[in-house]
Amino acid sequence: MVLTPLFIISLLIVFVLVWLFVNTIDKRKWLTLIVSLALTPLVYFYVFYPIINIFSNYHHEKYFNAEAWEEDPELRFEMLHNILEDSLLIGKSKIEVKQLLGESEWYGWNDSIKANSEDQWNYNLGFKPGAFNKDQECIELLFTNNKVTALRTYKLEKTFE
Repeated sequence: MVLTPLFIISLLIVFVLVWLFVNTIDKRKWLTLIVSLALTPLVYFYVFYPIINIFSNYHHEKYFNAEAWEEDPELRFEMLHNILEDSLLIGKSKIEVKQLLGESEWYGWNDSIKANSEDQWNYNLGFKPGAFNKDQECIELLFTNNKVTALRTYKLEKTFE
């Protein structure tokens, strides 16, 4: 386990809250200390930490891997940061992109031709974790002369019935 400053501060906050709660039950300091030390890890990992995970949208980031892209389409958002930061797809041809990402899931709308353009490939990245997240992450690749010239990320709001 990595002891980061945020983890230590969170643990201290939970300890103080447990101490205050146990102190309302029994005023003996030595007993309060022992019970608080025993309960703090349990309260942290079974109450505090799950609540933080429900309300935060933190997710792990992974390096791009074409095999994982194909096998787990719902977890593609984990590779998005690496794709954007390292410009992995910029300058690649349509054939190279097709080998890495597979067929385009849908073509983007081009207002100038009033139709779906084969130079705007879109891929679904899945949903980022979080209790209140109903937006689906997507990425659009823009091709000029059969080479990727730009990447654009956007969100689609999904309604669940």
